[in-house]
Amino acid sequence: MSIWMAMLIGAAIGVVLTTIILSHSRNGRIKAEYEQYIAELKLEHQQALAQAQKRSVNTSRAVLKGKMAEQMAPIMPQFEYLPSDAKFLGDPVDYIVFDGYTDFRDGDGRAEDIQVVLIDIKSGGARLTKGQQAIAEAIQQGRLRFETIRIDFED
Repeated sequence: MSIWMAMLIGAAIGVVLTTIILSHSRNGRIKAEYEQYIAELKLEHQQALAQAQKRSVNTSRAVLKGKMAEQMAPIMPQFEYLPSDAKFLGDPVDYIVFDGYTDFRDGDGRAEDIQVVLIDIKSGGARLTKGQQAIAEAIQQGRLRFETIRIDFED
């Protein structure tokens, strides 16, 4: 075997070994970069999950406080009506108040003094829903009536 052939085989083996070594080195670098990226994504996900859980708990607390306020409203100083005149509905509005009805029923008031008031209780930054706004608008425009429905049972 000639020296040139040995040098050629040696160079070929060197190129192959160098390619393999560099390939492993590059793959290792890429793998490390992706592992770091995955770790960053996991951390972001954990932080987003923790924030979502915190928001959920805060929202749940606000809803519970609002529901408690709805139930307790008739005994609160801001409620300007007799609790006996208020009837809880809950949805779409919280109360219907027959203002003056208790006095009329007890003989202390007149029928002309009775007013029907729909009330929704809000706390914090809560706002009327679109449905509640539509109901308020219907009342303001006089789209309100009283009906009697008779149910006859056959004997």
